[in-house]
Amino acid sequence: MIVIMKRTLTLILIFLACAMAVNAQKDTVTVISYNIRYNNPHDGDNVWENRRAASVTMVNMEKPDFLCVQEAYFVQLEYLLQNLPDYDYIGLGRDDGAHGGEHMAILYRKDRFKVEEHGDFWLSETPFVCSRGWDAACHRIVTWGYFIDKKTGKRLYCFNTHLDHVGEVARRESVKLITRRIKEIVLDKRASVFLTGDFNSDINNEIFDPLKKVMKQARKDAPETDNKGTFNGWGSAPNNIVIDHIFYKNAKPVVFKTLNEDKYGRALISDHYPIKGVFGF
Repeated sequence: MIVIMKRTLTLILIFLACAMAVNAQKDTVTVISYNIRYNNPHDGDNVWENRRAASVTMVNMEKPDFLCVQEAYFVQLEYLLQNLPDYDYIGLGRDDGAHGGEHMAILYRKDRFKVEEHGDFWLSETPFVCSRGWDAACHRIVTWGYFIDKKTGKRLYCFNTHLDHVGEVARRESVKLITRRIKEIVLDKRASVFLTGDFNSDINNEIFDPLKKVMKQARKDAPETDNKGTFNGWGSAPNNIVIDHIFYKNAKPVVFKTLNEDKYGRALISDHYPIKGVFGF
């Protein structure tokens, strides 16, 4: 009888643990920002063909609800979607508004979320047409989506971008434009809002001042966090270049982590480390 009671108690505890895990998953959202490094045939051993399987392994291990990529060529997106069947994506190529050039795409878990609305705008003086802004060396773009959790009905916005690596004016004006557009786009004032990207700037740079007035920093606020370098330069960069960031609003950061561990089948899956944020709604 005692043995049966112990077994019954064990089963009850296992059931309760599983139920708690399911509820915890419903009440959190995981966001990864990942500069995937564009499909550059001159990257030697670091060419995309040698890294792509490890990128898929990273996603399968970390299980993000949203994977926000920067620099992705369409051929890279195609590979990810073919090998990550639980995901769909939104986003346009920055060079032609179709599939040309790099995408700041947002991959989302389609079994959990549906897209209510989405769009793109360029970081320029003419954001609603394909264009290059200020002193930027490249076309730069923002992809955004308004998503609904199919099970809970909770709503969130996700914005993803990549600021210019050359133009100082472009970076400053781009943050102003992003801040203004977030205010214009986010009509659901109770929804959570996330902004991810490679900003090519340290968080203490004054260009972020307008954004910090309306959004907070996951790296700073999460109780479990780090401040490790995010740009690795294929192993040549010091571990203090922190230029990839996740901002949030109407959410509670639980974990922030720089994914720099050698556990995905390849030590360096890009010249940037992905960064991961787990948030409570």
